[in-house]
Amino acid sequence: MRTLNLGILAHVDAGKTSLTERLLFDNGSIGQLGSVDSGSTQTDTDELERQRGITIRSAVASFAVGDLQVNLVDTPGHPDFIAEVERVLVVLDAAILVLSAVEGVQAQTRVLMKSLARLRLPTLLFVNKIDRRGARQDDLVADIRRRLAPGAIPVQTVAGLGTRAARTRPGALDQPAARHRAAEILAEHDDALLARLLNDDLPARAEVEARLAGQTAAALAHPVFFGSALTGQGADELTAGIRAFLAPRPGMPARAGAGGAGEGEGPRGTVFAIERGHGGEKVAYLRLFSGEVRERQRLTLARREPGGGISRITGSLTGLEVVAPTAAGAEDDGRGRRVLTAGNIARIRGLPGVRVGDRLGEPGRAAGGGTDGGDGVDSAPQFPPPSLETIVTPAGPGQAARLHAALVSLADEDPLIRARAAGGGATSVLLYGAVQQEVIAARLERDFGVTAEFQPIRPVYFERPAGPGQACEQIQRHGPNDFIATVGLRVTQAAPGTGVSFRREVEYGALPRAFHRAIEETALATLEQGLYGWEVTDCAITLIQAGYVSPTSVAADFRGRTPMVLMQALRAAGSRVYEPCHHFEVEIPGDALSLVLSHLAGLGADVAQSADAGPAWLVTGQIPARLVPEFTRALPGLTRGEGAWWSQPSGDRPVRGRFPVRPRTGGNPLDREEYLRFLSRGRDG
Repeated sequence: MRTLNLGILAHVDAGKTSLTERLLFDNGSIGQLGSVDSGSTQTDTDELERQRGITIRSAVASFAVGDLQVNLVDTPGHPDFIAEVERVLVVLDAAILVLSAVEGVQAQTRVLMKSLARLRLPTLLFVNKIDRRGARQDDLVADIRRRLAPGAIPVQTVAGLGTRAARTRPGALDQPAARHRAAEILAEHDDALLARLLNDDLPARAEVEARLAGQTAAALAHPVFFGSALTGQGADELTAGIRAFLAPRPGMPARAGAGGAGEGEGPRGTVFAIERGHGGEKVAYLRLFSGEVRERQRLTLARREPGGGISRITGSLTGLEVVAPTAAGAEDDGRGRRVLTAGNIARIRGLPGVRVGDRLGEPGRAAGGGTDGGDGVDSAPQFPPPSLETIVTPAGPGQAARLHAALVSLADEDPLIRARAAGGGATSVLLYGAVQQEVIAARLERDFGVTAEFQPIRPVYFERPAGPGQACEQIQRHGPNDFIATVGLRVTQAAPGTGVSFRREVEYGALPRAFHRAIEETALATLEQGLYGWEVTDCAITLIQAGYVSPTSVAADFRGRTPMVLMQALRAAGSRVYEPCHHFEVEIPGDALSLVLSHLAGLGADVAQSADAGPAWLVTGQIPARLVPEFTRALPGLTRGEGAWWSQPSGDRPVRGRFPVRPRTGGNPLDREEYLRFLSRGRDG
């Protein structure tokens, strides 16, 4: 049996969870149709999800259609949980992007479609809510082609649009006019078809559908389906479209031998979600790309740490439950152990240290043998990291350690929140928005029994070196606070987006391995706070000098000296503070153009272009992320409520004016005496 891992994505409230429920029900996977309003859906099982009526964490459910097993992955629609979507994208074979027939193309719809296109994931478009008043068809398709996907091709029509009697009709391509328009779109990527059209040779429906299937697989075209998840209209045609237009990822067979994708190659996969079992144990969702994994097998998972290093955890599986119990991936190995095979997803137990994003297999290689692939540790993120921060403190006395441990536990499920000690019993947490903060607060109280107080959300900045700089401190045999270690480090700039790397000019054998590890780990941790207190990125650290005295020197000497040397080198290099930005597009009436441009200029936005777009003007540019809420609040007043805003995190720019400073925590290596006192207190305490 073939297995298709299919993501359901949408802007919040477009109806993707209801569509997931409908597909499961209509295909016999569940016996009763659940409801988002009543909190009875198959995938929104968490109490917070049911209370709020939104998807917070990804969930997997399955159904079978003939010889095709479909694993449906329901994802959050709210932009505060975009990191959850990020983790899901790399495990999918294809996607369904859901739009509302009333609201149409929305901000999150565009963000998601751009990411799907970047990954070249085959995608069907499903226009939901055709039975709602205000539902649109032809002008919505035109809007989809203009703003979302030029290759959108409807394969259905709708009768009674916008009424309770709305019905879908298959065979839109039976009509010569619709078939000709579809052929024109397909001809953009098909020279042979273009030549036929120029000779007035219109292909038959079957040929157009075959070419549409080919271009859908290549993520060049997107069949558009219509329907209503609540009434079930269009669901059967969508199911047929899944079989006709989507297929498991090439090179990922339903069954793989012990060697997986290649002889002698071990299993490769990625952990994309974590939930808690009844006893609080971690249950991880693993998508396997190649090879096989058996119950009770010992696995090693790799992860990319924030500083750029790679760490590993190892453990034996105490449980393995394949999501689709009828799939080939659920077979027994003849010894009573369940087996997960390539292309399938399983819930695994027995790895208490597992985190979302952990990868099975050696880092830096894709399942197919390339690099930076869909299952590699080095896979590039599709969405920027959080650009907001809050400081969390316990509401009651004596709960600081418990609060920090709880936030670290939540960070296992969402590593991008980056829980970090902020001094005085407080913890810094990175966020995408206020809704995410509310969910974290509710989970702290419900799951960990900790009531927390959150300081106002503030923007996150970061630093990059302004140039090269180096420093060295050698062994001195006097002074109670001296370190029996020689450390010399150089800091240089690296290309934007490359993070932090650690290199060596000294021979690896110049120090014992434990000392090398102490220098590298401490250097990467030190760069979490630069000259202005913000994390330093896009730089290379090079160890240029090292020495020790045997048997006197210990790893603690290198851990104590490295931060002071590194910060001296960074001070010599200098650093600049940067702030995350959004790329924006705003559609406005022509008579509001000057007001909008003036307001954007006053906020410090960089306007790239303003162009006449028919009934409205389209203004594009870049604006600091911290100013997006301020402008969106002002937009209705500037445009009489007629302005439409869309923005997406994109890039950064140097802070203009005085650099903001974040208070340091955990000692200050820039102040030698203060730092040595801090280390001394740590040793004495």
